[in-house]
Amino acid sequence: MISLTALVLTRDEETNIERTLRAIQWINKVVIIDSFSSDRTVELAQKVHPTVEIAQREFDAHATQWNFGLDQIQTEWVLTLDADYEVSPELAAEIQRLDPPSTTAGYEADFEYRINGRPLRASVYPSRTVLFRAKQSSYFDDGHTQQLRSRGTIEKLHGKIYHDDRKWFSQWLEAQRKYARLEAEHLRTTAFGELSVPDRLRRGIFFAPPAMFLYLLFGRGLILDGWPGWVYVFQRTLAEMLLSKELLIGRGRR
Repeated sequence: MISLTALVLTRDEETNIERTLRAIQWINKVVIIDSFSSDRTVELAQKVHPTVEIAQREFDAHATQWNFGLDQIQTEWVLTLDADYEVSPELAAEIQRLDPPSTTAGYEADFEYRINGRPLRASVYPSRTVLFRAKQSSYFDDGHTQQLRSRGTIEKLHGKIYHDDRKWFSQWLEAQRKYARLEAEHLRTTAFGELSVPDRLRRGIFFAPPAMFLYLLFGRGLILDGWPGWVYVFQRTLAEMLLSKELLIGRGRR
């Protein structure tokens, strides 16, 4: 198997961290960068994976937090995971079989979105480069999230990662408010021609929330997924509404 460390960012993730770590118990080296959690995140992490290394750093931005984590990695390869990610058995087996050529800098994976363990047939969650050579890559901020810059080719993994955030709704809402402020600033300061089609729609303020609602419910068929589908549609529509609100507030300040 490739020389590998799992890197996980945490902050108040006691409802998620056990599932994340159990799915990677086949990885001997695990590093957690914790933003001074006030719950049992650290305690549970040490219980599930006794060899886990934990470093604490106050969160300032996604890219700097991830890059700080990369500085702690001693192996050639790193598997980067949010605390609500769960590596599927198929993906775990695939990673353990890898024999990458020197020209390959990393691998991206698709996600299966879940609501309390119930898989959805679709989501708007994009694929992400999660496995890469640590010394050939670094992160940079892009709106409310981060992007990875690597020197070399990126290949595709077939196995999936389950995304299943089970934190309380109040925690989710507070996070979305912060993301909306960052994303609104990104949309306001980026030239219109450089934005993607969805982001151009978002900058129109009034179009994105109903478009997201209709697209997910009918275009992606989530109406057939029962209550988990409705929960996800509600979450994504509300997130777009929060972003529209921030854009409106920014327009009023001009």
